[in-house]
Amino acid sequence: MSFVEKIFEKAVFSRDDLIFLLNTSGDERLRLFEMAAETKARFVGRKVYFRGLLEYSNTCSKNCYYCGIRAGNKRYVRYRMTDSEVMEAVQYAYVNRFASIVIQSGEQNNQAFTRKIEKLLREIHASTNGELHVTLSLGEQSEETYRRWFEAGAHRYLLRIEVSNPDLYLKLHPNTPRHSYAARLNALHTLRSIGYQVGTGVMIGLPFQTIGDLADDLLFFRDFDIDMVGMGPYIEHEDTPLYRYRETLLPLTGRFDLSLKMVAILRIMMKDINIAATTAMQTIDPQGREKALLAGANVIMPNLTPVRYRQDYLLYENKPCLDEEAAACQTCLEARIRIAGDTIAYGEWGDSRHFQKRRTMDN
Repeated sequence: MSFVEKIFEKAVFSRDDLIFLLNTSGDERLRLFEMAAETKARFVGRKVYFRGLLEYSNTCSKNCYYCGIRAGNKRYVRYRMTDSEVMEAVQYAYVNRFASIVIQSGEQNNQAFTRKIEKLLREIHASTNGELHVTLSLGEQSEETYRRWFEAGAHRYLLRIEVSNPDLYLKLHPNTPRHSYAARLNALHTLRSIGYQVGTGVMIGLPFQTIGDLADDLLFFRDFDIDMVGMGPYIEHEDTPLYRYRETLLPLTGRFDLSLKMVAILRIMMKDINIAATTAMQTIDPQGREKALLAGANVIMPNLTPVRYRQDYLLYENKPCLDEEAAACQTCLEARIRIAGDTIAYGEWGDSRHFQKRRTMDN
């Protein structure tokens, strides 16, 4: 029996176990990926769920040191999709049986933005007979705002913690109340209490980050009992403060390998959650998303954002598919998913089985 198999025989994994797994190579690394694939097939099946992605606006009130659309970056033209553009993308997703979309945006905290999202949610619900589920990824908001959006039809919320180490968090964000680690945690707890399926995630290969930090991130997902995760390699952007540390980073291939291991370990740890094969994976490796699926991921987000906006929504450099229309993106991803040996669950919401199980137990 391999060391990897011995670790996964345990009921609970220690931090040292996770550090060992993140450092695996050779046959042990291959066995890790095999076990992740076996776990995925058994607990969530070989289905992949589409989440049509709408990058609604690149206006952001925050100045996070790693992000290309940070408020302090003056190079981008700020935009917001029109209502008609949103509804056109919604209809594309609905007609093509995606069953779910994600509305993502830079963080905005004002009543006009809250009302606009609430209005769009109600229109989406009405125009699709409630058949299209909506995930929001709109940052930290008040409890009232989260409730309004939930009552208007949002079902899931993705709020990435980015790093679970509070000291490292301070190195990646300005030390201001607007960028509070405690506020981010509180928002995740608030989302859970309201009834959302809650997702979070981290960047992998950041400046100052250690393998121990990544092990702690995995433990954070487990201890929070998260429903879905979107995580991937950190890719630097020249218009950010962290860019000055680029020479200290792992090579991109190293960051990619660590990201695959994070997906695989998490799939084995939390067998029935949803895990995204993120676009950042494909930025480093042309087969990045296929490899993530093979390592245990089961969600992919085809980009439905109008092409004319995509150059202005670059969270990191070298983002792929900037000039690819929705139909071409869908065709490309269908081929990638077939290569990975999975099938697309058209017409299925793909709610987190972990969420469904917890709700059943609570009732």
